[in-house]
Amino acid sequence: MAVSVDLIAKAEQTHRLELAEIAGLLGEADCEQQLAAAADRVRSAYVGDDVHLRGLIEFSNVCRRDCSYCGLRRDNTRIDRYRLSEDDIVELARKAKGYGYRTVVLQSGEDLYFSIDRLCRIIRRIKALGMVITLSIGERSYEEYQAFREAGADRYLLRIETTDPALYAAFNPGMQLADRIRCTEELKTLGYEVGTGTLVGLPGQTMEMIARDILWYQAIDADMLGVGPLIPNADTPLGEAEPGDWHLTRRLVSLLRLLLPEANIPATTAMETMMPHGREIILNSGANVVMPNVTEGDYRRKYALYPGKICVADTPADCRACMSGRIKVLGRFVAQDEGFRRHQDREV
Repeated sequence: MAVSVDLIAKAEQTHRLELAEIAGLLGEADCEQQLAAAADRVRSAYVGDDVHLRGLIEFSNVCRRDCSYCGLRRDNTRIDRYRLSEDDIVELARKAKGYGYRTVVLQSGEDLYFSIDRLCRIIRRIKALGMVITLSIGERSYEEYQAFREAGADRYLLRIETTDPALYAAFNPGMQLADRIRCTEELKTLGYEVGTGTLVGLPGQTMEMIARDILWYQAIDADMLGVGPLIPNADTPLGEAEPGDWHLTRRLVSLLRLLLPEANIPATTAMETMMPHGREIILNSGANVVMPNVTEGDYRRKYALYPGKICVADTPADCRACMSGRIKVLGRFVAQDEGFRRHQDREV
């Protein structure tokens, strides 16, 4: 334990650890509280006590990919597919602005129905509302990324899930890790704030693999980092897998804050799906972002990445009021700025 305390102090002070040191802390359950406390101090020093709320619009659950862990996978015939119209998407963004959100996250499966022209029209219309726009729509061409950026998109979430080549190939059939990395690099080149992240609990995943993920996030200077545990979906090949370890995921969040102190890190819905008040715990473990759902009606249920997803019966107004109250109880407050990464050149 003494070694772990020394490593946590090193991470807090220098924001650098070696591969074996990261893997050791990830695997040390007894250090979880100390990691969280250190991460919370770094979070307060680097990104402040405000919590950024991003309004999530899940506009299509159609996907061309067949990832083994995802309920939206192409070959899942049990899911009720949908696409929102352009007008409906823009109207949800307008309502999100009315709830006080400064950012909307447009998220979908990899649905090529939403072409350059369609998406650029949507982006321009939402941008005209004065909103910051995050896209989370998967792998596209450089030309598409460029067009979306020129239309007004500001950020892009493209979780890699794992940087291990064998693990990536095993659970992302028909996809290439090199393509994921190339897309991430192209997004950075085009000036997006870029988000990525790890899925914790893939069968065969080791602490060293997750540690390499973190080192890659440092190498690309990731702006946003979203991580969550595997929640097995019965409609996928991993339906009988063991769930990801919630506590390991929490330690990962804390290490991400310590090693990428400026990054925006969400307390994800998956964390609360597995643990009551999970988002509060993660906000006290280094996170500074929450993404409440502003999708309306039965579409919230139909966007079935995994079973048991929280808040599917709530209204967007309920979610906004609920999270604001919970953030206040933590002694934090809802951010009023646009939530871009705060670059700092100083030591904690």
